[in-house]
Amino acid sequence: MVIEKIINNNIIAAYDESGAEIVVMGRGIGFARKPGGSVPDERIEKVFRIKSQSVAEQLKELLANMPLEHVKISSDIIAYAKEHLKLKLNQSIYVTLTDHINFAIERFSQGIEPENALLWEIKRFYSQEFQLGQYALELIYNRLGIHLPEDEAGFIALHFVNAEYGTDIRDALNFPNLMKEILNIVKRELRIDLDEQSLHYERFVTHVKFLLQRIYRKELLPNEEAELAEMMRSKYPEEYRCSEKIAEYIEQATGSKISGEEIMYLSIHVRRVTMADL
Repeated sequence: MVIEKIINNNIIAAYDESGAEIVVMGRGIGFARKPGGSVPDERIEKVFRIKSQSVAEQLKELLANMPLEHVKISSDIIAYAKEHLKLKLNQSIYVTLTDHINFAIERFSQGIEPENALLWEIKRFYSQEFQLGQYALELIYNRLGIHLPEDEAGFIALHFVNAEYGTDIRDALNFPNLMKEILNIVKRELRIDLDEQSLHYERFVTHVKFLLQRIYRKELLPNEEAELAEMMRSKYPEEYRCSEKIAEYIEQATGSKISGEEIMYLSIHVRRVTMADL
């Protein structure tokens, strides 16, 4: 590895053996080093291989004035998410999560504890990501002795939702409310209460989460099952109308028009979750 730029004593930009640009982290790795020199292998703790040039530049700028331990905590949380939960994450998470954790720690040291108005919805609809948030709080406490409030676990969870969906954090803030309103439409249109402990309920929520993911990734299913969709409309008219109401709401909330095939699959899950309530 050849040093390209010294970011600070603990972070350097370098080129690997193939000539690709990387960001290398390690305590004292940049001390008394110069561009063009070799990277001391024994000091390497973490190598960031960022494909996006813009994300790589953002990361270098962010890390320049940040405590090394905050960077390591963020990196370890992301590694845990990938290795143990098998999450596929946009590389922007290295910037957004690291920035948030550093800011949360600074904010807490100033006696500021923001309230997360979406905490209940995040726990309900994004339980896996919320568990990641709790893991992050435990790691911060174990490493730094700082006990951040549970609300921060919710904020951290949304950064992972954002990285999974490939969206802007402002969009991720909307997801819990979108989920809540879609479930309200089902309850209102079909005049039922939903059993949140049932397998069909869990599958319905999972289906809607993947639907929202497809919307923001612009990967919506095309209209290729017109005959099957018509059969669902004919056989289960109430469930199909309910799904059309959900599609209308999603279009209003996100600006994305839902295809007939997506409505058909929604109606199948609406039918199942309704059966679970009977």
